[in-house]
Amino acid sequence: MSTRWYPLYQRGNPQLRVFLPNFFMKIVKPRDPLPANVVQFHVSMKMTKNDIKNYLEKIYNVPVEHIVTHIRMGNLSRTAMGGYVVKDDDYKVAYITLPKGEKFEFPNLFPEAKEQEREKQKEDLKLLEKEWKQKSRQNTNRPGVPSWFGL
Repeated sequence: MSTRWYPLYQRGNPQLRVFLPNFFMKIVKPRDPLPANVVQFHVSMKMTKNDIKNYLEKIYNVPVEHIVTHIRMGNLSRTAMGGYVVKDDDYKVAYITLPKGEKFEFPNLFPEAKEQEREKQKEDLKLLEKEWKQKSRQNTNRPGVPSWFGL
């Protein structure tokens, strides 16, 4: 699975080693809705379907039924200065199908309490904007002069 070269075994005391793969897998929330048992990943360009299956089964103990991979082209853009064309790196996308009984759901990172707090902050912001407009009306005849600078 890995192409990393490890040092040869040497006789003596037990050697503590951690064998890490050269690959990465990044779980991605899909743009379009997928079935409940399909998960989308961005994976290393060097990974094959067998590598992906072994990675998930051996490291994370996730049963894999089917894998579909394809390579997506990186975005093209122009720089602000000079107008040069810049292309982002290409990346490989893997769609992992879990067995029928399995189901994947993204964790809820923003629970209800945080949404309520955010709504309260929006209301506070509206009140502050209203106060600011009232203060700024007082100095309409003197533009550019701060409100605290008065006679």
